[in-house]
Amino acid sequence: MERNKFKGSIVAIVTPFKAGKVDEKSYKRLIAFHLKEGTEGIVPCGTTGESATLSFQEHERVIELTIEEVKGRIPVIAGTGSNSTAEAIMLTKHAAEAGADASLQVSPYYNRPTQKGLYAHFKAIAEAVDIPIILYNIASRTGVNIEPETVAKLARDCPNIIGIKEASGSLEQMSRIKALCPQDFLLISGDDSLTLPILSIGGVGVISVVANIVPRDVREMVSCFERGELKKAQQIHYKLLPLIKAMFIETNPIPVKTAMGLLGLCSPELRLPLCPMSEENLEKLKKALKEYGLLK
Repeated sequence: MERNKFKGSIVAIVTPFKAGKVDEKSYKRLIAFHLKEGTEGIVPCGTTGESATLSFQEHERVIELTIEEVKGRIPVIAGTGSNSTAEAIMLTKHAAEAGADASLQVSPYYNRPTQKGLYAHFKAIAEAVDIPIILYNIASRTGVNIEPETVAKLARDCPNIIGIKEASGSLEQMSRIKALCPQDFLLISGDDSLTLPILSIGGVGVISVVANIVPRDVREMVSCFERGELKKAQQIHYKLLPLIKAMFIETNPIPVKTAMGLLGLCSPELRLPLCPMSEENLEKLKKALKEYGLLK
């Protein structure tokens, strides 16, 4: 199963809304923007895409639209996870039929399965489809950590589980994943501020929030590292850090969508229970955008 195409700067793309509905016109423009700026992969319907408040019909439509617009030029990794195994299988089968290159599977949230339950959940999904699957570990949102031993067992037992988006924040845990898993198992950063350190321990790229507004810079940082231009990669990393920090002053994707509204990329409209930023944090966001040179 081809793995080397899932690397570099992959955007966790927002889902633009207009008057409560998915704004397909704006979404197409965003995809064109990423193709032009050199983004190397797109994740629709992830955390940043507000997947939790999309209906099944909207979820499927956003994935279909992404595949239609990308036209095979870069990989589409469809977010099709759920805390219901049956729902995750349904969404993943649809993504596979629509032509997605891979599926991103978040660990089940709220019901907090054991490691045995996590293994059984991901194995059931992997056996139901034949497209590559990338696990997504983000205990801060799901309430459960996928332990490195569980990841390694899944990597060994399920040939189409090819990698993990790691957002645990623990470089030690990620190092253990690299040590325990097959050599070609993909470690992908799920945390913009840790992308460069993750590359240094064998990571292959990032599924990025900040790439929604500065795709070229995120790609350049990863490319510099790959070319051995470490000083330049470090310079971009430190330039990006204050902007990345601003992307998380409130729950993602509130700041990034607000920034995109300020930059004219799409409407900042969110779906409840996400709501507009506080005035105080909005000022902090504007300051970070100005200091980066994105806003006058």
